[in-house]
Amino acid sequence: MALSGMRGLSVFISDVRNCQNKEQERLRVDKELGNLRTRFKNEKGLTHYEKKKYVWKMLYVYMLGYDVDFGHMEAVSLISAPKYPEKQVGYIVTSCLLNENHDFLRLAINTVRNDIIGRNETFQCLALTLVGNIGGREFAESLAPDVQKLLISSSVRPLVRKKAALCLLRLFRKNPDVVNVDGWADRMAQLLDERDLGVLTSSMSLLVALVANNHEAYWSCLPKCVRILERLIRNQDVPQEYTYYGIPSPWIQVRTMRALQYFPTIEDPNTRRSLFEVLQRILMGTDVVKNVNKNNASHAVLFEALALVMHLDAEKEMMSQCIALLGKFIAVREPNIRYLGLENMTRRLMVTEVQEIIKRHQAQIITSLKDPDTSIRRRALDLLYGMCDVSNAKDIVEELLQYLSTADFAMREELSLKAAILAEKFAPDLSWYVDVILQLIDKAGDFVSDDIWFRVVQFVTNNEDLQPYAALKARSYLDKPATHETMVKVSAYILGEYGHLLTRRPGCSPKEIFLIINEKLPTVSTSTIPILLSTYAKILMHAQPPDKELQSQIWAIFNKYEGCIDSEIQQRAVEYRALSRKGAALTDVLAEMPKFPERQSSLIKKAEDSEADTAEQSAIKLRTQQQASNALVVTDQLPANGTQPVGHLGIVKLPSMSNTDDNTSEQGITRENGILTVIDSQPPSTASLDLLGDLLAPLDIVGPPATTHQSEPSVASGLQSGIGADALAIEPVEDLAKNVQPIGDIAERFNALIVKDSGVLYEDPYIQIGIKAEWRAHHGRLVLFLGNKNVAPLLSVQAMILPPSHLQIELSLVPETIPPRAQVQCPLEVINLRPSRDLAVLDFSYKFGTHVQVNVKLRLPVLLNKFLQPISLSAEEFFQQWRSLSGPPLKLQEVVRGVRPMPLAEMINLFNSLRVTVCPGLDPNTNNLVASTTFYSESTRAMLCLMRIETDPADRSQLRMTIASGDHTLTLELKEFIKEQLVNIPIPSTPMPPQPQPISPPTTATSDPGDLLAGLLN
Repeated sequence: MALSGMRGLSVFISDVRNCQNKEQERLRVDKELGNLRTRFKNEKGLTHYEKKKYVWKMLYVYMLGYDVDFGHMEAVSLISAPKYPEKQVGYIVTSCLLNENHDFLRLAINTVRNDIIGRNETFQCLALTLVGNIGGREFAESLAPDVQKLLISSSVRPLVRKKAALCLLRLFRKNPDVVNVDGWADRMAQLLDERDLGVLTSSMSLLVALVANNHEAYWSCLPKCVRILERLIRNQDVPQEYTYYGIPSPWIQVRTMRALQYFPTIEDPNTRRSLFEVLQRILMGTDVVKNVNKNNASHAVLFEALALVMHLDAEKEMMSQCIALLGKFIAVREPNIRYLGLENMTRRLMVTEVQEIIKRHQAQIITSLKDPDTSIRRRALDLLYGMCDVSNAKDIVEELLQYLSTADFAMREELSLKAAILAEKFAPDLSWYVDVILQLIDKAGDFVSDDIWFRVVQFVTNNEDLQPYAALKARSYLDKPATHETMVKVSAYILGEYGHLLTRRPGCSPKEIFLIINEKLPTVSTSTIPILLSTYAKILMHAQPPDKELQSQIWAIFNKYEGCIDSEIQQRAVEYRALSRKGAALTDVLAEMPKFPERQSSLIKKAEDSEADTAEQSAIKLRTQQQASNALVVTDQLPANGTQPVGHLGIVKLPSMSNTDDNTSEQGITRENGILTVIDSQPPSTASLDLLGDLLAPLDIVGPPATTHQSEPSVASGLQSGIGADALAIEPVEDLAKNVQPIGDIAERFNALIVKDSGVLYEDPYIQIGIKAEWRAHHGRLVLFLGNKNVAPLLSVQAMILPPSHLQIELSLVPETIPPRAQVQCPLEVINLRPSRDLAVLDFSYKFGTHVQVNVKLRLPVLLNKFLQPISLSAEEFFQQWRSLSGPPLKLQEVVRGVRPMPLAEMINLFNSLRVTVCPGLDPNTNNLVASTTFYSESTRAMLCLMRIETDPADRSQLRMTIASGDHTLTLELKEFIKEQLVNIPIPSTPMPPQPQPISPPTTATSDPGDLLAGLLN
């Protein structure tokens, strides 16, 4: 900014720049600050010019980093100056020195408002810029209506309207509860018809914020967004100044497609067809060119189009085209484009339909592991880790092991951890898993955590068939001249426990095993010596017949370490020497280790705790930041005459994440869902008011319950029989019952939500809590509907989620007060980390009046089956997977007794409602069921699950169930979950006459798929 005419300011800046050191600068600044204080004390004698000059000096001192605790009033007073130069200085300095909570801002509100509603466009722009930069709550309360009027005014120039849109966006993001945007759908639709692209750009940014907060009110804007995209893609009526390297306004294109992603679906066929034509043109018209700026703009549009295609669940052909385009990007030489291709391909892994298509580019992704750019290598590693499954696990893990030898040291720990996790989750057999882990330790011992070799020891201990093989492999690695200490640990442990199984093999006698392990003793640290001492004691125990020479050598080592300064080593040496002299006592104490209990893999837990931020997580965080507040209050006012309102409450339609199957069959009773702290159980009312109904019903009004027990059940029925709502609403508050009774059976409501994605979770005379959910892979989005049924507000409302360790749940803020006849919608984001049957609990409390306080704990219907996706397999596919999962713990079988008798058709319906597909015709016995499904979690990704149910038509109360999957924890949890549904939860249904069928005779060998399956399963 020109400083001509302000000689004093120029001289001060020159003096500060000419200072030789910090001390000189401080002295010069202190001198100037003293001068400014003196001048400001005599404010009446200052002209506007002098005040402007001194305020500029004060700002410069502040920019140098010095505290300026005076002069704020002078800066604010310049805002009311009549001339532009002084007013400009006042606005600039005020926006720099003051924050939104400063008391002096209140003095400027009237002046700023006068400038906004005035006719001077320059003053309007200055005022809007100040309000947008500070964005305080008081500004929002006082000025938001004026900014809104300015935005929609047709008599205001586009420059001012553009600033008004950005100012309103800032106020809405900072204070969404203050800025009133109710009824703005039509006005936003009018703004989208704006021909000036500057105003349209700002309005589109505002629209993105509005639909992120509540898209339901802005459906009318959707077709206009599509028309804007059509106009830009066809380059119709786009001024040259808004064309960036031949691309018509890429900023509007990106924001428009971002806004469309907040709408769950596009139901109008013409609008959907037009949008897909636009997206097709974007996909076909984007290519890599030499101009970097054009590449940046075109790729910004392209990647937003890719995200929109995936969000709208486009046809598989278009999705394939998207992945093919990304495949081209990861093959180009430009590193930035390769990075973007890998990042966006990682995001696409969330879409099940394209996972197989991504696998076609596996070779190119593996090539990216060797890229010179470390960020590209990390993205390639994330992508390989995410796309790995049973079909390609061997190839990917082998490539990771090869890359491990040349990988950067900064990546080796993460690389080792991911290779170990993939080997554990997708191992075709346990011997391959042992090979991989031992290779991993051999190649990257310094970067292999103890959790990795602990895990392989657990597998070897729990599988007897694996023990000789593991011992032989451990023996072979000790023959190498340079053996890493971690390899010494795991080899010594395995040989100590199972080395005696190799006695008949050459070079594997107890003495030879002792000698080769003892060669490593001088090279290991003190943390490994206790393991070697235990191994020596085990070798001595297994040496049959006793070898005197071996015994003397081992005793000599024990004697050596009896005086060791390390207490752990000393204790072991003393105790092992004493035990070895007692003979049989050594055998009892050092007996073979028992099997480890089934538990969650510590490797997978470690990966969850330390996993790097992936592209998918970054996108989720970005969307979360864009939504300033997700709690929406929708009120429905009762007419003065007390009649039933006609309007329906609007609900949030969540974006479609998968083709979920809402089964509406009623469910029976299981254990209690909630624990009410102030009530006793009560039979369900036959006329309970359904505030949410199917989440679309109108709001009913219920007055406080009467004091006597006889009148409580008649509240709802009274309304239906003609008693007016006003008659109930005037009951004295003092007569409210102390104990609040729930309406309906809480357990029945929970059981119904096991197989449904929407319904009522809890209801009492004051509130009704409904839920609506959609699930996609291991992600879930739920909305809690909190409906106040009374004419008085609910106070001190609190909701807290108590999630189990396997779920990551984020609940939006819940308002402390729910207005009368209002409904609050509180979204939840759920991420399933690993398989488990533990349930999340909603701790909910509220107050009504001064006498009623309710606290209830409700189990949320976020169960294991919510993360299942039905899948139908052919006989060939089923057999191949079933053969690869051999025996416990990946395949578990149990005879289940106490099953509620049900016809086979009803059992099939039950499995379908649990998102498990029954595959007909695969089992030769018509009384048996064969089913398959896919389970999703962050730890397992997409994991195929297979099951077989064998029933006896003569006794439907018992059956034999076999469950198999590639993850032992998942197998156990799924088996227990299915068992729970069959035994503990009776499902009412229409009774069917029994249809006994003769038991099929034993079948002979044949090529029929069903017979082959029977042979495999039995």
